[in-house]
Amino acid sequence: MYIRREVEKTIDAMLKQGKVVLVTGSRQVGKTTVLREHLGTSYNYVSMENPRDFALAKEDSVLFFETHQLPLIIDEVQRVPELFSPIKWLVDQSNERGRVVLTGSQTYHLMKGVSESLAGRIRIIQMPPLSLRELAGNASNPHPFVPHAIGTGEGSSGHGLPELWEVIHRGSMPELQDRSIDWDSFYSDYVSTYLERDVRDLINVKDQVKFYNFMVACAARTGQLFNASDIANDIDVNHKTVAAWVSVLEASGIVKIIQPFWPNIGKSATKTPKVYFMDTGLVCQLTRWTTAEQLSRGAMAGHVFETFVVSEVLKSYMNAGANLRDVWFYRDAKKREIDLVIQEGHVLHPVEIKKAATVGADAVRSFQCLSNLADYELGFGNVICQAPEPYYVTRDVQAVPVWSI
Repeated sequence: MYIRREVEKTIDAMLKQGKVVLVTGSRQVGKTTVLREHLGTSYNYVSMENPRDFALAKEDSVLFFETHQLPLIIDEVQRVPELFSPIKWLVDQSNERGRVVLTGSQTYHLMKGVSESLAGRIRIIQMPPLSLRELAGNASNPHPFVPHAIGTGEGSSGHGLPELWEVIHRGSMPELQDRSIDWDSFYSDYVSTYLERDVRDLINVKDQVKFYNFMVACAARTGQLFNASDIANDIDVNHKTVAAWVSVLEASGIVKIIQPFWPNIGKSATKTPKVYFMDTGLVCQLTRWTTAEQLSRGAMAGHVFETFVVSEVLKSYMNAGANLRDVWFYRDAKKREIDLVIQEGHVLHPVEIKKAATVGADAVRSFQCLSNLADYELGFGNVICQAPEPYYVTRDVQAVPVWSI
């Protein structure tokens, strides 16, 4: 059964703004399904996974576009960078917008072609895995998450879904929402395919065992400061290799790197970013938490819960086509930390993430750090936790259920 996606409205909006729309995202998040379901009646479709179409696009782009006329969806376009220049020429023949839609599963080659050929003509959407809003059937109004006060009952939209830790453990890949699909086999195949295809396309990994160990090491550190040297020591490679490999994971949509706020604040703030996986199911499979019950009681529960919440916040921005650079974290030399800082212009909204259902005022003591930053205003804050209903922690901070993101 097709699950309606928040990104559909964003795609519609981008089709009215750019001559070309590019939908990127990691493999299996549903890019092709969304486009064929949402645009299939009005757009032609061709995939660069099809050997015949791939060969034609490589050898004769003129004949390719005579065979596949606009408006057109071109799937996995990064496999044929030769198409970017012909696409530029085609769309420049008309003032019509949204006549070409492209998809790709990693951004290295895509962005090179975009910057060289399609600058000023293209709108880019990063599509994440399924969000809680989508799983709850609440995908009609895509909007980035910004902390605010909510009323009783507003955060309960997920009550019809499986228990929260089942959702966290199962992961957010569309195919896995079919409960007959074996969880472990799906992710084992996913990792194998990813190693064989995206990594091979992007970099020359001579030792795939070490790259797999690198992914496991990153998964074990999700929600934590990213220390390349620490990981390098664990898997016996140098830190430059780790830095290059994490760029591959990020380019492929597997992880997101969250930067500390504010990059130019001075010596008082950390310069080290944090790493988050976009799919907690993949984290659990790589780190071998094989059941939701084990996970919820295990040593990684807190970090995986934080990863899940941060990924949901990031999904809300990606689905709405909003700026991911508005999502930060805070940590200073005194080790005062704020899990997320949501920037809304010059207003900074602090967010703490707690696995517990009940939190007190001590959990948000660090929020006041933001009130001392020149030119910025401290906004309303949230503690995202497992509370069944929202409640106030302080006058300007409310604890809210995960489902309210």
